[in-house]
Amino acid sequence: MLLNLEKIAQTDKKRVVIIGGGFAGLELAKTLEKTDLQIVLIDKHNYHTFQPLLYQVATAGLEASSIIHPYRRIMQDQENFFFRMAEAQSVDTETQTLETSIGFIRYDYLVIATGATANFYGNKELQEKAISLKSIEDALLLRNTIISNFEKALQVNDEEQLNSLMDFVIVGGGPTGVEIAGALSELRKHVFPKGFRELDFVNMDIHLIQSGPDLLKGMSPVASRKAKQYLDEFGVTVWLNRRVKSFDGYKVTLDNGEQLCSRILIWAAGVTGAPVKGIKDECMVSGNRYKVDQFNRVVCYDNIFAIGDIAAMISPEYPDGCPMLAQPAIQQGRNLGNNIIRYQAGKKPKPFKYNDRGSMATIGRNKAVADLKIFNREIRTQGFRAWLIWMFIHLISIIGFRNRLVVLINWVWKYLRYDAGIGVIIGERKENKPVEESVEKARI
Repeated sequence: MLLNLEKIAQTDKKRVVIIGGGFAGLELAKTLEKTDLQIVLIDKHNYHTFQPLLYQVATAGLEASSIIHPYRRIMQDQENFFFRMAEAQSVDTETQTLETSIGFIRYDYLVIATGATANFYGNKELQEKAISLKSIEDALLLRNTIISNFEKALQVNDEEQLNSLMDFVIVGGGPTGVEIAGALSELRKHVFPKGFRELDFVNMDIHLIQSGPDLLKGMSPVASRKAKQYLDEFGVTVWLNRRVKSFDGYKVTLDNGEQLCSRILIWAAGVTGAPVKGIKDECMVSGNRYKVDQFNRVVCYDNIFAIGDIAAMISPEYPDGCPMLAQPAIQQGRNLGNNIIRYQAGKKPKPFKYNDRGSMATIGRNKAVADLKIFNREIRTQGFRAWLIWMFIHLISIIGFRNRLVVLINWVWKYLRYDAGIGVIIGERKENKPVEESVEKARI
């Protein structure tokens, strides 16, 4: 029997229901702390994930617990906040009711902050066999699969099978793809040879596939060139103007017919919005995002809003909507919170204007690129200084003092000892095609 979410205290206060506790949804809830409103957050997980560091969990640089933080602990001092762990299923806009996996809840203001999921562009084979990196579960699955494949590599003598277990193909030359490639190259040089001494890591190839002519689209040309230079120096093979056509779990086929032998295909090639059923189709634009006005109000509705990656605020400056990054999401959450306060006070809302503070990406040890905007000045830097800036900004952005301390200690230890830790295999791993039984096994 489904629980009734109306067990949440019934008061005469207006209720704001937020679907999704990512950067946007969490910032909105915090902004509404001192208001005479009832805030209800719905999320399928009971914790917030600091997504920019998922790749470090996937490559055994950090433990999962250091980049997640429970909502109840984050918001424990906010008396007007309520949390329910559930999945949003559909919206009834007539009765102003949200149906979830555990029951129904009425809303006065509904805010959709469901974020985005990996976009496989309709290719079901890739969706089934590749590993994306959008959640803690994804990161742990990738880490388990990497370690498992190296354990299996010790059991075979066949060269092709060995290469398939030790090689990596990463699709997508944005920040996520570049950062994973850099992290894997660091592991290949400093970590894996210590843990798997019997393997020759000359055989470990890292391929990065980018559909366009440049890496880090959206950043400056100098950042793109430097990222390519650093990856070349780290021994990563970068394929520009190439697309992945298919992946059978053993070989990756490119659009030019060339094949790369690998059992792991890491998908970082794009995202698509995660909409909720019940919203009119005419409210959607390309990429499964809700079209919103300058106040983040979903077109066609007066009391339904969308913020973060799911929202497409189209303008001359951003014809495809704001970038699907953490900073626009945080700023939209804060602006909407302040506007809801203004609505309650009978004041006019303020339009959202994205304050672009720049972009960054790290590419392995001591190497990063940063295009920053400080006091209306553009500052572009690369190398060690950019790497320090990247580390500082990400460290202070993590929620929770304990998590910041754990991450800092891990980074310092890793830097001084050249040790990211191999990690253990706990939980699921991806095995699209088992190692052939007919292949001669190695003698233990």
